[in-house]
Amino acid sequence: MTDKLKTGIVYLVTALFIALNIYLVVKKQEYWGFLIPLAIYVAILYIISLDKILLLITFLTPLAINMMDFEWGIGISIPTEPLLIGVFLLFIIKVIFEHNYDGKILKHPVTIAILINLAWIFLTGLTSQLPLVSFKFLFARLWFVIPMFFVAIPLFKKESNISLFAWMYALPLIIVIGYTIFNHQRFGFDEDSGHWVMSPFYNDHTAYGAILAMFIPVFSGFAISTVKKPATRLVSLAVTCILTVALILSYSRAAWVSLGITTVIWLIILMKIKFKYLVVTFLSLVGLFYLFQFEIIDRLEKNKQDSSANFLEHIQSISNISSDASNLERINRWQSAIRMFNERPVFGFGPGTYQFEYAPYQRSKEKTTISTNAGDRGNAHSEYFGPLAESGLLGMLTFIGVVLFIIITALRVYKEAENKEIKLLSLVLLLGLFTYLLHGIMNNFLDSDKASIPFWGFVAAIVAMDLYHRKSVPKQ
Repeated sequence: MTDKLKTGIVYLVTALFIALNIYLVVKKQEYWGFLIPLAIYVAILYIISLDKILLLITFLTPLAINMMDFEWGIGISIPTEPLLIGVFLLFIIKVIFEHNYDGKILKHPVTIAILINLAWIFLTGLTSQLPLVSFKFLFARLWFVIPMFFVAIPLFKKESNISLFAWMYALPLIIVIGYTIFNHQRFGFDEDSGHWVMSPFYNDHTAYGAILAMFIPVFSGFAISTVKKPATRLVSLAVTCILTVALILSYSRAAWVSLGITTVIWLIILMKIKFKYLVVTFLSLVGLFYLFQFEIIDRLEKNKQDSSANFLEHIQSISNISSDASNLERINRWQSAIRMFNERPVFGFGPGTYQFEYAPYQRSKEKTTISTNAGDRGNAHSEYFGPLAESGLLGMLTFIGVVLFIIITALRVYKEAENKEIKLLSLVLLLGLFTYLLHGIMNNFLDSDKASIPFWGFVAAIVAMDLYHRKSVPKQ
């Protein structure tokens, strides 16, 4: 192709682009035509640089907005989920036609555990009360797991991309924090408005708090690490302070608790306390609770402190199981999940069906002022009780199996890594995951891009470190 012909094509395309936008703006009052160059650029990236697409998705996630079609009951996060679906489809096509995916990834214990969990979700989808809902749930899980785990692991072969991934999520998250605090101060930073001022970027304060807690260990680790450059440490300290202030103002008690327990876990790891002592301590605590359960429950029922804008009172309300509507509603949802499990212990009611099926399993004496029979206020409020009701005992156990293999892998990398940077990353990512896994006892957000992208991204980074970075490669 001659230079003259190339120039002519450029002029022609430019003229067509200008003419199209003039027509759209003048005749239709529409402005989407200006996004055509960006769409073309993204399409090219899909072909030549899928790793940049993943980083772009990560950057856009905190800023994404959930669009709900109430007529069809379908929600999608714009623009991240369409981009994820594109990566998912392209990965499937490449695997089918190229057959060159790294076999080491497929043989890794975490990968095997994830595949078993996905297979069980598929099987229980076939026996579901609402098959359409269950397969929608399965496909949503696939377009999170495949891009952010199977496609992301090769991205993390390059060590610097692991830290870059955390920064790509955190920087736009700071923009959301600024937006949230600006809105919050208009209402005097009161507790009630703290539940929704992060909308439309996050649905409520619990999802927002869970993500804030997830990234605090990561940037705290960057801030105190001796392997990071001084400038990086200083910026990381500033980010940690911003995240901490935002977490306090989120009034998310579950996030506070998860971060507090994770701090204890961090101390246990640093002090290298042997596993057998932890088991003995855990069993002793369980035994003490069993012996004094009536006294403990009686003491908890005497706590009448409800949620409050006062920080200390809000902490005290965490153990209120007598009058706090939020705490009581969680217990109501968990009790309903257990009753559903008792009725269908093997296959459950089907993935994603809890919110449509739990109403008949509520008891009137357990209902609260925020209880509903419509299934329009969330699900089981637990990453563990939800699968128990929806996919039976194996649904919960296969997810717990994924969690255990993630923890084992991360601890192995931390223990055996010869590179100090890898040792640091394995620890802070594990602690970040711990905050979410503990928070997952009381809430569940893995069906949303806000939580799934950092969660599966952290897991992918841990597996990549185990496969490619745990032992130093001798320099040639």
